[in-house]
Amino acid sequence: MGLSMKKLSLLPNELIEKRILLIRGQKVMIASDLAKLYGVSTKVLNQAVKRNIERFPIDFMFELTQDEKEEVVTNCDHL
Repeated sequence: MGLSMKKLSLLPNELIEKRILLIRGQKVMIASDLAKLYGVSTKVLNQAVKRNIERFPIDFMFELTQDEKEEVVTNCDHL
């Protein structure tokens, strides 16, 4: 075979599952955590989503209220 395959680095499920939060009855990930999984900055992730918003379901992302943000920061030791 003349093609070399890149090794895929797989993350253990536990690392991903610890980043999933329940907000407004929805399982969500904070943009900064999702960006880390993809190896990009949060700014780059948000720009990519905005440029390609038609590819995502309408409920793909939402902005937290100030109270929700404070609760997430209080309860998530990595933020």
